[in-house]
Order: sequence, then C-alpha cells, then structure tokens
Amino acid sequence: MRQRAQASGNAVVLLSGGVDSTTALAIAKDKGYGCYALSFDYGQRHAVELQSAARVAESIGVLRHIIVKFDMRGIGGSALTSDMEVPKGRDLDSQGIPTTYVPARNTIFLSFALAWAEVLGAYDIFMGVNAVDYSGYPDCRPEYIRAYQTMANLATKAAVEGAVEGKGGMVIHTPLISMSKAQIIEAGIRLGVDYSLTSSCYDPAPPGACGRCDSCVIRLRGFAALGMKDPVKYA
Repeated sequence: MRQRAQASGNAVVLLSGGVDSTTALAIAKDKGYGCYALSFDYGQRHAVELQSAARVAESIGVLRHIIVKFDMRGIGGSALTSDMEVPKGRDLDSQGIPTTYVPARNTIFLSFALAWAEVLGAYDIFMGVNAVDYSGYPDCRPEYIRAYQTMANLATKAAVEGAVEGKGGMVIHTPLISMSKAQIIEAGIRLGVDYSLTSSCYDPAPPGACGRCDSCVIRLRGFAALGMKDPVKYA
C-alpha cells in the first residue's frame, strides 16, 4: 500500500473504541494529522464500545467525533448482529472464519470513511486492522486494503481531482497491520494511550468483559506478553 511520506492535513480515523483503533488514532495524531473520528452504531451486540470510543476521542483530542447509525441486525449472519452465540474458548489457531465475522463490515465502514473524507477535503484514512493477532477476518488482510485503496482512487471526485492536482489521491493507512497485539499495546503506551478507556469484548455483561471470546483472549495475551495487567474489568 502506498503511504504518504508526511502528514498533509486532516484524516478520517475509524474508531471502534478497542485497542487497535485507539492505537491507530494515537498514531495518526502523533503524525500531525487533524483527526476526525468515525464510529458506527450498527446494531452490534457489544454497542458498549461506542461509549469507549467517545471517551477515547475526547482523551486523545479529535477535531470531531461522529457516530453513524444503521442496522445490520436486519441482515444478520454474524454472532455480533444476531442471536447466534458468541464463541468462547475457541482455538485461535484453528482454520476457518469465526461466526463473529460481520459480512462486509470493513467495506461498509470504509465507504462511510471515504465519503466523509471527500466532504472534509481529506486524503487520508486510518484504520486499526491487524493481520497477525486477529480472528482471521478476510477484510483485515493487506490485499483487501490495497484493493479498496485502488477502488477509492477510481470512485471519488476528490481522488480524481487530487491526482490531477498532484495531491496523490486517497491513502488508507493501516499502521498496525503487521504488528502483534503486544507490539500494538506497546506502541500505544509510548504515545500515552490510556487503555482503561477502551473496550474489546464481543459479549460484555456486568461487571465487565467476558474474558473468553476471541477479542478478549487476544487482548489479554497482548498485555500478558508485556508483563502487564489489562486495566479493564473482567467478569
């Protein structure tokens, strides 16, 4: 994927409120971008993450944070957008895409980000996708991001005009894509991220995260690898 050599104004940052998106936001801010944070209320089981996203956006300091609402429960097809059970204690080395995959989610999210970037006159989008410590989702892979970036530069007025004006078109930044969870957390800590504000659990219930879904297990392993205690509450 092409990467811009230096910050060139504003960026749209996809912010779920979890470890990865929070770290990606901190990186974008550290690079000097004016950050516009974009979150989604899409009928997800773990909508509590939106409260975390709001806290993170305020803590890191964004120019604006918006939450776009639409309903993917009508489509279903995922344990996160239906009454299907969230898998717990799964072998993370097993083959196959788990039921927590939400059909076309990153494609939908990036489409909103692309639209907002056009309106803002921004040519940079940041997202915290990761292809190392993750659940095997197809829309987190480098080849997917490359393909989407190519499409973005064919599909938008801003990109076509920007290329003519020498601005280089749209760039989708994925600074975490080849990092382990421990490396991601370590990078965030260096940038002053407060991970107690974040939420990663797919199936949270009072008093906190379940500790057994894929997202919780990967997160816990990341902190453990650094010899640290995860600052969020677990059931």
